Amino acid sequence: MTAGAAHIISDARAALGRRDAASAIRLLSELPDAQMPWLMMAQACSLAGDSKAEEAALQRQLEIDPRHLPALILSGELKARLGDDRAANSFFQAALNQAATMPDVPASLHPMLNRARDFIVHIQAKFEQHLVDGLKQAGLHRDGRVGTAIDMLLGKKQLYVQQPSSFYFPGLPQRQFYERSEFPWIAEVENAVPAMQEELRAVLADGQDFAPYVEASSDRPRAANPLINDPSWGAFYFWRNGEKVEANASRCPATMAALELAPMPRIDKRSPIALWSLLKPGTHIQPHHGLLNTRLICHIPLIVPDDCAIRVGNETRPWRTGEALIFDDSFEHEAWNKSTDTRVILLFEIWRPEISAEEQAALTTIFETINDYHGMPEDAG
Repeated sequence: MTAGAAHIISDARAALGRRDAASAIRLLSELPDAQMPWLMMAQACSLAGDSKAEEAALQRQLEIDPRHLPALILSGELKARLGDDRAANSFFQAALNQAATMPDVPASLHPMLNRARDFIVHIQAKFEQHLVDGLKQAGLHRDGRVGTAIDMLLGKKQLYVQQPSSFYFPGLPQRQFYERSEFPWIAEVENAVPAMQEELRAVLADGQDFAPYVEASSDRPRAANPLINDPSWGAFYFWRNGEKVEANASRCPATMAALELAPMPRIDKRSPIALWSLLKPGTHIQPHHGLLNTRLICHIPLIVPDDCAIRVGNETRPWRTGEALIFDDSFEHEAWNKSTDTRVILLFEIWRPEISAEEQAALTTIFETINDYHGMPEDAG
């Protein structure tokens, strides 16, 4: 920059300080494009009330640097003043995205970014109400999948898909939770809850910790799970890797009878899997994916204090004593016990109802053949 250009810019800055927009614009107009401080010109045009010239100056700055943070914010503010909410929202969102990538955002921009966030929240609420009003006028409601679609459109929920860590079977519906009413046998299992609770209380009275749900293996790399070898997430197995745990099963005949009602897979060295899953107070099972999408996981809640829940994909549900929860664990999921008491559920797997008997037979053969080659994949929780 030449000395003359620097002098002009200094004088223009002083004019802006006096709120003399006309003098600032006159001075800056003497500069060639290559030396023009376009952001300062935009500020001068804004002070003069010339929104068209202000927009042109901001656009020139963004042509030079499309991610220029102040120019993005000022463009959003200009569009908001002009009543173009959609354009303002786009510029503000771009500004927030850019700020998130910067290690040190100047403190002078923090109030502007806060206004941008407030604007986006306001516009999203306005847009959401517009959508809901449109549905109401058509005699429709924001329920079920329609509501989820709106939440995803608004960024309130994100897209989750099946991502099993070991084996993916194509063509299955992307459903996070299934409903109890879809499984006729569930009611009889739930009827057995009082008897199962009695058996559970007798085992807990022994005062022994359950085995850790996630255990380290000497012939596998250590799982990156903070609960590995930790009985805070405990397991009392009835079936493990396709074999009945006789010592536990013999103590709990009511639980074993209830499990016989479920369509559990029968796969050598893999299934059934059935256990009491214990979660001690303050324990959080971190987000993770299950091994397969060919199964569903069933939870029969037996001891459930308040402040316990499970998130599967973008839906969170609490456990309710005696009411089954059925979900696809190949979606990202996590669970927590924020109470001061222990939570215990009966956990087991079943075949997905969409998989035919012929496909079940083929999958059983595939999984057993995989076992013969390199063993059972590790479920690290």
